[in-house]
Parts: sequence; structure tokens; C-alpha cells
Amino acid sequence: MRFIVETRDLTKVYRVGKVDVPALRGVNFQVKKGEFVAIMGPSGCGKSTLLHLLGGLLSPTSGDIIIDGINIASSGDRRRTEVRRKKIGFVFQRFNLFPTISAKDNIELARKIHGNHGADATTVDEILEMLGLKGKMDHKPLELSGGEQQRVALARAVINRPSLLLADEPTGNLDSVNSHIVMRMLRDLNLKYNQTIVVITHEPTTATYTHRIIEMLDGKIVPKHADFHVEHEGVFTL
Repeated sequence: MRFIVETRDLTKVYRVGKVDVPALRGVNFQVKKGEFVAIMGPSGCGKSTLLHLLGGLLSPTSGDIIIDGINIASSGDRRRTEVRRKKIGFVFQRFNLFPTISAKDNIELARKIHGNHGADATTVDEILEMLGLKGKMDHKPLELSGGEQQRVALARAVINRPSLLLADEPTGNLDSVNSHIVMRMLRDLNLKYNQTIVVITHEPTTATYTHRIIEMLDGKIVPKHADFHVEHEGVFTL
């Protein structure tokens, strides 16, 4: 069994003035290749800190973070940057698109940063078709709706076929209709390309699109929900 994500006794403590504030208190979990996992919990439970640690954007206080066989917790900044560039795609709540260039150029920039070694032209066309972007590629972000901007951000994140896609509240700035559209597209990417996805959310409806829900509280995983699974069939409706 191959794990794309594995954490071992993961902790993160922030120093606020003279006070230590623990954000994560010994987190252990695994995500198999091809899984679509939701991490849920209230604000302040540590889920966003966990996502930033998984993405190599923060360093842990202690513990291990193994991403596709590489322990980024014990890696230097250069190695973490390399793992982030080659193995991880990010989707954020605020889209983070460059406003002065087209959707096509926003996506192409991700390919250039990766070295253009990601998806071939056929796969790129398939992804754009799946995300409903074929007629939108010459538009700048401000000429697109919020849902369309998030789809461009999603295309940018997966265009290089990363080992792991991390989505931080990807529906947080969307209405309910576009939220369902984006989550269905994430599910389709998972099914078609066996894309491993970890999504951070506080929305139960968003979490129902995933294979498994990991619930967090006060910097820990709640054990009784750690292996809770939801059924795919008959759940995903508008």
C-alpha cells in the first residue's frame, strides 16, 4: 500500500510574545495514493496549519511529514521548495490568480515553473474541457466569475499532474451552486486521473464529495471519526 501523505507525531507550536501556543498536538494520519480526503473542524482547530505543513509552507516543531516518500520535515528549504514545485498543487480560497494576464497565461506560468514536464498537450486539453474552460482561456481573471476563477486556479494546480493536490477551503468564496460545481470537478479529477486530494473545509456538504473525513479538534485528530467513510453513489446532487 502506497501512501502519498504520512504524518508521525506532528506538532506545531507558535510563540506569541512570551507564550507558547500549540496549534498541532501530535497528529498521525495517512493518505493513500488516489484518495480524496476532507479534513474538517471548527476555526482554530489546526486544520489550516496542518495543510501548510503538508505543503512545505511551514516547518513543524517536531514530528515527520512524508510526501510521496520524502520526509520534508527533516529537509532543508531548498529540498522543500523542490518537493512543493514538483509534487504538490495548491488551490486556495482567494484564487491567487495574476490579474493582468489571461487565464491561459496563468495556467501556462505554472507549467513553466514546473519546467513544462507535466501533462502533455492532450491531457491539458482534457483538463480544460473537464473544467469548462475551453472558451475562457483568453479572459483575464476579472472578466471571469468567481466560480470560473476557481476553476482556472484548479487547472493551474493540476496541470502538472502533482502527486498531491491540497485545497484550502476551495469553496469558501463561492455561492452554493458554484461550490457544488467545483467539488464535482475535484471529484472528477480524482476519478479520471487517480489524483490524490486533501481538502480543508468546515462545510459538511463539501466534505460529502470525498472518500473519507478526518475530523480535527484542538490540534488533534478526533479518533472516532478518523476512519469515517461516505458513500459516493446518490450523494452528489445540486
